[in-house]
This record gives sequence, structure tokens and C-alpha cells, in this order.
Amino acid sequence: MSLPVNGRVIVETTVGDIDIELWAKETPKACRNFIALALEGYYDGVIFHRVVPGFLVQTGDKTGTGAGGESFYGEQFEDEIHPRLRFAHRGLVACANNGGKNSNDSQFIITLDRAEELHGKHTLFGRCVGDSIYNVLKIGEKELDGNERPLYPPKIKTIRVTENPFPDIIPRITAAEKRAQQRAREQGQKEREEAARRKGAKKDVKLLSFGADEDVEEEPPTKFKKKTMARPDLVDNPESKSSVLPDFASMGPPPTKTKDVSRTESSEKSVAEKKKTEKEVDITKIREKHAKEQSSKSTSRLTEIEKMEAEIRKMTKRRDGGDSSDEDGRPKKKKRSYLDEELSKYKKNTVKRDRDGKKVKDEKDIIAAMNSFRGRLQGHDEDDEPMEDGEAAEKDAGAGEDGERPAVDPEEAGEEVDNDVGFLAHRLRFPKDSGEESVKAERDYEVIDPRQRGARAKEEERERKRQSGGKKQRR
Repeated sequence: MSLPVNGRVIVETTVGDIDIELWAKETPKACRNFIALALEGYYDGVIFHRVVPGFLVQTGDKTGTGAGGESFYGEQFEDEIHPRLRFAHRGLVACANNGGKNSNDSQFIITLDRAEELHGKHTLFGRCVGDSIYNVLKIGEKELDGNERPLYPPKIKTIRVTENPFPDIIPRITAAEKRAQQRAREQGQKEREEAARRKGAKKDVKLLSFGADEDVEEEPPTKFKKKTMARPDLVDNPESKSSVLPDFASMGPPPTKTKDVSRTESSEKSVAEKKKTEKEVDITKIREKHAKEQSSKSTSRLTEIEKMEAEIRKMTKRRDGGDSSDEDGRPKKKKRSYLDEELSKYKKNTVKRDRDGKKVKDEKDIIAAMNSFRGRLQGHDEDDEPMEDGEAAEKDAGAGEDGERPAVDPEEAGEEVDNDVGFLAHRLRFPKDSGEESVKAERDYEVIDPRQRGARAKEEERERKRQSGGKKQRR
């Protein structure tokens, strides 16, 4: 029977989650180191760098070589070998060392089978539980190179601590802060690369020189002379075409040109109105074209519908045996449907017939027949008087209502004739009970009630105790 566990973590890997329970009471240093590094996010992105099929898988080295790793204590810590914790089956988690004693750090191993040879050499501090062991076996089935290293090594995404047996652990840096720092470093690297790319994109004329042009002297850049801006219309003497700008400060305000301005405004208005009218004409043409297209479509559609209707009429005439050469287009008088015929029959209250051609009575006829039969029954009840048993037997033997037997044709004596109406006066009668039968039943049959038997037994027991108590008092 294994020792009780205390603590739990979930290792999220690229092949699935691994659920691990910890023996924190028996191996406190190893469990504290493992949980503290998990809280700091040390194992995030670490690969499984070693796989020995049928024996173990190893991880926990941030360098991915198997030669790195660091502990939470800042230095390697000592082994914690417990006599009750042995490598008896697969899925056991233990510290990985460098081959010597007391050399534990962040690396750990998970066994794939029984490994008694590891007992006394490695600190066993946890075990895999549930179906998560199959994810460990998937890692053990990876393709390897010659140095027990997977060609495509699985990776630890993160380790979540679900049950922390050491609430006093204060991480040096949390996993969230570490991820934020990593993102900031990556962003800074991208910005530096982008700046370098932009800086290198500038044109360098010196880099475009060739060996043949080294002796050629560089020509000075050509300078273009700017033309001076002159406005003769703003000068008092427009005939003088001086290229030098006049002194506007000494000239005062320029004269107003009301005619030119009004002419310009009117020309702008006329251009705008012309554009507007052209636009309206274009819209009108587009609308007319659209209306013509719609009308042509509707006309063609109606033509197609008329053709289809004419074809349907021809097919109907051929099916009904009519003359196919009649193409006057006038539809024939429609035949009455089966539903209309049945409704007309129902309205006229005609006689209904079944499949064999026999008449089927209507509801009114059935109700009338029932009422007549009820009247016949009531009439027989009033006319009949109570009869003795002998008379009733004689009447049942074949007598009619008047007490005489019906005449039977001698030729039809062998046939059974169903003309007995005496059943209308039959009544169900029972002999009067004088009480003899009930007395006989009470005498011959005994009713056993188990509750009475139990009550009788209790009463006898009480009586026995009462008698025994009286005898003791006498003594």
C-alpha cells in the first residue's frame, strides 16, 4: 500500500495533459523545488530531450541538451530516499541527477516500466494518475536518433499547480510576469529589426560605383535656376514686362476687377448648370432604357406563359380523346370533380350504397330503428306478467307471444327459422336466498387471519408472564 499523496499538478504537453500527484510529506525539498519552478514558469517551452524506450523519459532542461538546469534553491540539493517509495511500476516521477549523489536540479524523469535499479539513486517524489499515463507512453514511442533524443521532441506548454501543499512559497517571478517579459523582448527585437531594415533601405550612391568608374571625377550636381514670378495685370503699367516683382507695399491695394469676377462667376455657374443638365439627361436615358428592358422581359414572360398554356390545353385534349386539330384556344367546360359529386349527394341526402351495391342507411334511419326497438322492449315489459319457472321454460321452448307455437311448413321443417321474438320478454331471475348457503359456508370454510393469530399469541404470552409473576410473589 503506497503512502498518501499531498499536492497535485497538471503538466500540459503537446501530446496531452499529464496528471501528477506528489508525496510532499516524504520528499519536501524535491516537491517544493518542482512546484516553485512551475509557479515561476520555468518549465514553459521545455522539451523532452531524452527517451529510453521501455525505461524512462527525461525533461526539465531549459537548454534542451541535458547538461543544463537549475534549482529553486540556487544550488543543487540533496537526495530524499524513502524506504516505502520504490520504482515498482510505470508512471513514477523522480529527480534526475548528473550521476552522483546530492546533485538534483530542475530535471526530472518519468518511468515507462518497473525500474528497481533506480531505487536509492534518484529521489522519487510523485506519480502519474488516471489515463494521463498513456500520454507519457506516447512520448516513449517517438522516433529517436542515435543519442536517445527524439527527432521531433514533444514540448511542455506549461505546468498548472492545482493543489499546493506549500502556501509559503514566494516565486522570484511569476509565470505571467515571465511571459510578459518574453513578449516585451520579442517586440523590442522586432522593432530593432524593422528599424534596421528601414535604415538599410536608403539609397547609397557610393555602393553603386563600379571599378571602371573609380578614376572618373564626380560631376557637381546641376543647379536649376528658378524663374521669377511676374503678374503684369497687377502692375499699374501692364506694358512694362519687368522680370522683377514690384513693391506691393508701396503700390497700395490693387484695383478691383468687378467685371472680371462677375464674368468668372457666371462662367462657373453656366458650366455647373450644363453638367447638371447632362447628368439629368443621362439619368433619364438610363431610366428609359431600364423601363424598356423590364417591359420587354414582362412581355416575353407573358408570351412564354401563353405558349405553355396552349401546349397544356392540347395535351389535355389528346388525353381526353378530343380533336387535336381544334386550336381555337377556348378552354372546354371543366368536368365536375369527384369531390363535387360527393358533396352534391350529401346535400341532396340521397341513398348511399356500399361497394356491393347495397343500400346504406343514413343516421336518421338508424336512430328511428333504435327508437322503434326501444318501444317494442318497453311494450313487452308492460304486457308481461311474472311467470313461474315451468311456464318460462315452456315459453322458451318455442311458444310465441300468444302462447301458441308458430306454424312451420313441413317442407321447411329441416331448416332453422329465425323468427323468435320471445327474447324481448326474457328477464334474469335468481332464487331467493333463505340464508342456508351463508350458514353452510361459515360452517364448512374456516377463515384464517394471520393478524388474529399474532394477537392471540401475544395475549397468551402476557397471560403466561402474569401467572409466572404471581407464583414468584407467593414464594
